[in-house]
Amino acid sequence: MTPNQGGGAKLDQSDRLTRLLERAVNVRDDEVKALLWAFAYFFCLLTSYYILRPLRDEMGVRSGVENLQWLFSGTFVVMLLAAPVFGAVVSRFSRRQFIPWVYRFFVLNILIFFAFLTLGWAEIHVARVFFVWVSVYNLFVVTVFWGFMADLFNSAQGKRLFGFIAAGGSAGALLGPTLTATLASHLGPVNLLLISAIFLELAVWCVRGLLKSPQGQGGGGQAATSDAAPGPRNDAVIGGGFLDGLKEIVRSRYLAMIFLHIVLLSTTATFLYFQQASIVAAATQDSAERTQIFAGIDLAASLLTIGVQFLLTGRLILRFGVGAALSFLPFVTMLGFLVMAFSPVIAVIVVFQAVKRAAEFAISNPAREILFTVVTREQKYKSKSFLDTAVLRGADMVSGWGYHGLRGFGLDISAIAATAVPIAAAWMGLTFLLGRRQERLAQDSTEAVPAQ
Repeated sequence: MTPNQGGGAKLDQSDRLTRLLERAVNVRDDEVKALLWAFAYFFCLLTSYYILRPLRDEMGVRSGVENLQWLFSGTFVVMLLAAPVFGAVVSRFSRRQFIPWVYRFFVLNILIFFAFLTLGWAEIHVARVFFVWVSVYNLFVVTVFWGFMADLFNSAQGKRLFGFIAAGGSAGALLGPTLTATLASHLGPVNLLLISAIFLELAVWCVRGLLKSPQGQGGGGQAATSDAAPGPRNDAVIGGGFLDGLKEIVRSRYLAMIFLHIVLLSTTATFLYFQQASIVAAATQDSAERTQIFAGIDLAASLLTIGVQFLLTGRLILRFGVGAALSFLPFVTMLGFLVMAFSPVIAVIVVFQAVKRAAEFAISNPAREILFTVVTREQKYKSKSFLDTAVLRGADMVSGWGYHGLRGFGLDISAIAATAVPIAAAWMGLTFLLGRRQERLAQDSTEAVPAQ
């Protein structure tokens, strides 16, 4: 084969991949490179996190189910301290600088935990710190990712592409717990931290590839002219102060609606998490078995999610709109708590969590990220970060203490599940309104403007 023939063969393979993606995802030629880098980026990011997640859940149970509300409170305090630091970094550095720095800071954290856990120093205290740290880590790395995506792609592109990009995360969410479930007994849970650190470093390399793509370079070409125009696609420093994200939420009705959406999402998720911890703790006292149960829930959710994201999410959002996609999660949550009210057993909690997470990751999360494609860059990075971190963990803390208070009043798991049903119903109504508002903002503006 001549060199030209070899180059032709590679070109044919690339062309076939492009044609396949165009049929499956409705992607355009100038978007393919960015789409694949974004897919790989999210894959590495969530593989890293989902290796850690079952370890975090096990350490939370090891610390005592009765202490979970304190761990949630500690997470909120750390979030309040970290959010302004992140805002200051975003204000002073370009995304080309601060995104790799954020991820490598967390790589260093993982290596420090590896050292402490290997040496066996103050295990119960390290376990509690690790629980809080992972709860902070996962929100920051994911919100940075989706803020970056909302900066690169506009609303119309997000409807077509975010489902496929999210599938990269689901593939990582499938690989991560698989590695944990299969290797924990052979390598030991602590050694899995090193594998998590490697995948997080690979995510940094994907960021570099994405920044070199046409989208990352400020292109858009065909997409920018045929879709609703995106916001400014540049690598300029955003500027401003570290509290600007909070100020934008106070001034914007649209962001305030997203705030309430996140609070209701967190409240229902926290109630379910506490119920899961209680039911699993009552089912077995074996640490390894509990870790495998938590990993099994993650695996089931990932398997349900990934096929929908690859082939259906984009088409569903285009067909039914952002509001309907957002409302699917509260609908599933309402039905799940209704079943839990009558049958609070481990089989129900496993199915409920798996279906709920699939609805969240496959449909609701991509739709939620589309909400941020119609706001300014400052709102995408600062307000979004504050909403996805401090607000979410603050709602976790309040609902955690609320759950503890309900148990203190004598309500059992069934009764608490029943109280969550009307909360989920109200949440579903809000998501319809939020979706309609996003559609109007996308139609009314040809470029990102402050959402009011």
